[in-house]
Amino acid sequence: MATVAERFLRYVQIDTQSNRESTSCPSTEKQFNLARLLAEELRELRLQDVSMDEHAYVMAALPGNVDGKVPTIGWIAHMDTALELSGAGVKPRIVENYDGRDIVLNPDKNIVLSTKTFPDIKKYVGQDLIVTDGNTLLGADDKAGIAEIMAALAYMVEHPEFPHGEIRVCFNPDEEIGRGAHLFPLEKFAADFAYTMDGGEIGELQYENFNAARPVVTIQGRSVHPGFSKDAMVNASLVAMEFNALLPPGERPVYTSGYDGFFHLEKMSGEVDKATLIYLIRDHDRTKFEARKSLFEKCGAFINDRYGPGTVEIYMEEQYQNMYELILPVRHIVDTARQAMEELGIEPLIVPVRGGTDGAQLTYKGLPTPNIFAGGHNLHGRYEYIPIPSMEKAVQVILKITELYATRG
Repeated sequence: MATVAERFLRYVQIDTQSNRESTSCPSTEKQFNLARLLAEELRELRLQDVSMDEHAYVMAALPGNVDGKVPTIGWIAHMDTALELSGAGVKPRIVENYDGRDIVLNPDKNIVLSTKTFPDIKKYVGQDLIVTDGNTLLGADDKAGIAEIMAALAYMVEHPEFPHGEIRVCFNPDEEIGRGAHLFPLEKFAADFAYTMDGGEIGELQYENFNAARPVVTIQGRSVHPGFSKDAMVNASLVAMEFNALLPPGERPVYTSGYDGFFHLEKMSGEVDKATLIYLIRDHDRTKFEARKSLFEKCGAFINDRYGPGTVEIYMEEQYQNMYELILPVRHIVDTARQAMEELGIEPLIVPVRGGTDGAQLTYKGLPTPNIFAGGHNLHGRYEYIPIPSMEKAVQVILKITELYATRG
């Protein structure tokens, strides 16, 4: 059977980038290419109930082999890759026995994975790393998670003596655009709880995430010939700049970390007649999150008072919520994951997700789903890399969690 690294190298060469502008699910047809491959590989492993639905959700089940009441555990990873950089034509390369120096990703374009810019890479001296050629992202988010789940399944199939309860797996589309859980077939999945293998560096264990909203600010200006515009023109682009200046500059992502929330200007476009600003609002604390949304409304009201009603319109799209409060009643799923890591010699890194996961939405749909590391670094960009031993450890964590639940009295 293929190693976890071999699986990963195969998966990342399949372009699965999602598309926020699309209204279909999956948002891109090319996600079916990986979905079909994964369904076939699950059949080759002789798993039961292998399926791929019309929305590219791939599911399968591995029956348990132990007596007694053992929970059904779900394992989830997403197939799509991020929008920030192309996922087409990915050419992964293995850097063997990394020596701690800068890695030249692309000599022709002078693209270098610098230890000064990315000092965490020095943690992996002596390990084999997988990197990009500098032209694309790598796709460890989340094809590493897929490879790890597949490798763990293969191990359990090859070792029938390994104790496990019933296992459910799902590989879903469109997580990167916040829709991975929207059409998730929960009733069919039928797990008691689940884990997403979608975290970053080795040891990450996450059961807190941002509350999230995506406000779209539309500004209607008044275009008048500039030579005759005194006291008549309202330049929508300048009003947009004024609106943005009302938000606290110290609460942008570049100045925040840990539990800090932020306002992020994601996209802007504009002319004299009309301008649009698209933001991300994020905060772990629900009260602070609501205050951030309220500030947007106050800024809009200020601009409308200044330039006239209807100058600013704000559409506030609610995206996802912090799963923390719903995980606490089933805290054993987090404690078991922590125990598994500790028994494997991995130091658990209990950190909040500075983003969202499918697990957050699934938790609010009734399936508690914390997040476990997949091993990647510098996700969503050309400097992405993943240590092979981190992927191997992730496979061991999947197996250890499974074993702990299967062998408890």
